[in-house]
Amino acid sequence: MSRQSVFLLSGLLCDARVWRDVADLIAHEHEVRILSFEGLTSIGAMADRVIHETTKPSVIIGHSMGGRVALEVFRRAPERVHALGLLNTGVHPRGEGEIVSRGRLVNLARQSGMTAVAKDWLPPMLGAAPERIAALWPDLMSMVEQQSVESFAGQIQALLDRPDAQSVLASIDRPVFVSSATNDRWSPIDQHEAMCAQLAHPTFFKVENAGHMAPMEAPHPIGEALRLWLRGLDNP
Repeated sequence: MSRQSVFLLSGLLCDARVWRDVADLIAHEHEVRILSFEGLTSIGAMADRVIHETTKPSVIIGHSMGGRVALEVFRRAPERVHALGLLNTGVHPRGEGEIVSRGRLVNLARQSGMTAVAKDWLPPMLGAAPERIAALWPDLMSMVEQQSVESFAGQIQALLDRPDAQSVLASIDRPVFVSSATNDRWSPIDQHEAMCAQLAHPTFFKVENAGHMAPMEAPHPIGEALRLWLRGLDNP
């Protein structure tokens, strides 16, 4: 087994807590760092931060918005990427109505604060059993409430201005771990299966009984799947 340098990239309104339990499951075998993107206003700036932190070819794994950052890291600096992970994410361009729907949340944040955003935004993101959601709820609320309105607005702008990610997939000539959850309504299973069809070396993992926040909702199956996948990677 080779010891990998692993970067776990957080998504919109997420901090290290979204990856904490997954990281604990793989950190005894690999060098693991979690990066979040508070205060950054473009996917490119987020990717540049990751590139700046890497000192050797690394495994870059992103959740949600972090998946788009991971793809942009590969576009900009493929020599820094040994393998990729794309969880609960997508490559589609900005959709019709997206400016309005995302703008509504930013307006809510400006008018009513981040607690109101958390109560509005989080429930549709979740798909675990009610008792599991109840156990996670304090951490989920705190994670969103601790984000500033301006940082949230900046991340939303980054997503609205996101670069084309579709064209990156076919150029990836190294292993890619792809995962979504059965109850993820935001980035569903079939979206990830379509991504796998465009990749040269995909590994797909379906997470049962979880939603878009799968790394928090179901860390143990994800952590175990990642651990086995990482064990199969050659040295960079």
